[in-house]
Amino acid sequence: MAHAAFDGIQTLAWMRDFTQSVYATEAELTALDQRAGDGDFGANLAAGVRASGLRCDRMEGPTGPAETLGAMADAFLDEIGGTSGPLFGLLFQALSRAAAGSGPDLTTASLAEGAARGLAAIRRVGDASPGDKTLVDALAPAAAALLATKDSPPAEALAGAAEAAWEGVRDTASLTARMGRASYLGQRATGIPDPGAVGVALLFASAGGTVDTLAHHVIIG
Repeated sequence: MAHAAFDGIQTLAWMRDFTQSVYATEAELTALDQRAGDGDFGANLAAGVRASGLRCDRMEGPTGPAETLGAMADAFLDEIGGTSGPLFGLLFQALSRAAAGSGPDLTTASLAEGAARGLAAIRRVGDASPGDKTLVDALAPAAAALLATKDSPPAEALAGAAEAAWEGVRDTASLTARMGRASYLGQRATGIPDPGAVGVALLFASAGGTVDTLAHHVIIG
């Protein structure tokens, strides 16, 4: 039976699976970023989930979705450098605030609201648009998918968001980067999926369990 909302335990389990997904694919993320960026995305994302896990472990008593997502946000915003840390922090922050406004549990409607607000914040701070070959190219379709299924149970809606995000990731391979380090490479980065977009897809896909490899979703070689 599908749950109508994620409680604190389910939300924490989702974040734990995201952490394990990042650890499992860190080498692949690094390989992607070595070809289209600074080469540090995998390490930064792994550092972010490691710091987040420590913060979650220190939380006392029963914690709800807003607190768990807030701990993720604080870790990425406060402790992780580079471009990816603040941007993922903004997404988690928006998800946390939306969760706080939806009651004790995390509904699909609040997920849709949080993803949309996170997308808006990231676009505002990073000045990126769809088609620029950034994480926006995965987050925008994921947010749209959540909005379209906001009356569905979270697990079902997040699976649809993950599918939309992976499609966005694959689309980035054919784009010429207009933002970030990859923009300096011009056509040399064509054919390579954007690592930040992959990270966003990992987040949504991890709601259904740990992602062990990127090979089923993107072309690495």
